[in-house]
Amino acid sequence: MLIEIPEVLSQAELQTVRELLADAPWADGRITAGTQSALVKNNWQLPEQTEQSHAARAIVLDALNRNPLFLSAALPKKIFPPLFNRYAGEQNTFGNHIDNAIRQCQISGQRVRTDLSATLFLADPDSYEGGELVIEDTYGEHAVKLAAGDMLLYPGSSLHRVEPVTRGARLASFFWLESMVRETERRRLLFEMDMAILQLRNTQGDSAPTVNLTGCYHNLLRMWADV
Repeated sequence: MLIEIPEVLSQAELQTVRELLADAPWADGRITAGTQSALVKNNWQLPEQTEQSHAARAIVLDALNRNPLFLSAALPKKIFPPLFNRYAGEQNTFGNHIDNAIRQCQISGQRVRTDLSATLFLADPDSYEGGELVIEDTYGEHAVKLAAGDMLLYPGSSLHRVEPVTRGARLASFFWLESMVRETERRRLLFEMDMAILQLRNTQGDSAPTVNLTGCYHNLLRMWADV
């Protein structure tokens, strides 16, 4: 399930993050790549311990924690601290790969199972050519290039790549998360039910059927969630 989450960052937050990244000490993106990924990864990445990374990460995490669509879709248990990358010039692509199943944070040492992957776009799509995030699943390939401030959430088990950037610079934040509900289909069912409840509340208010369906949602979550 691919879920687009619009306007994760406000325009003010987006501008602040861009200013932080403008003077960032970019390094070879292979610093966080696994053995296979390192063979196809060719981009810039911001080291986790820099001042710019700490400041930009805090902005992204604050935005995620107040976004109801993200919280509903991901049901996050652990979020790997957001990272930042740049594709431009000769460092302009990332070939087909699957993200590592477990990531360990350099800062906390905490391990995170990568149930979901996320890409938060930071550059205006008209400012660069190429750079689409291409995700393969049972229904084929999906090429995604979102507006600045928008985010894509997708299964961490997906084969995916970033197409070459042939003009300008592609900036993004990326991270992984471990969900309270590990199974993809259960998480999908809960998300679709939550969206249906929201629509019912908007059209019918807190009617008896809406309340009953809300109870079913929380009872399923209670059965399936690992907190």
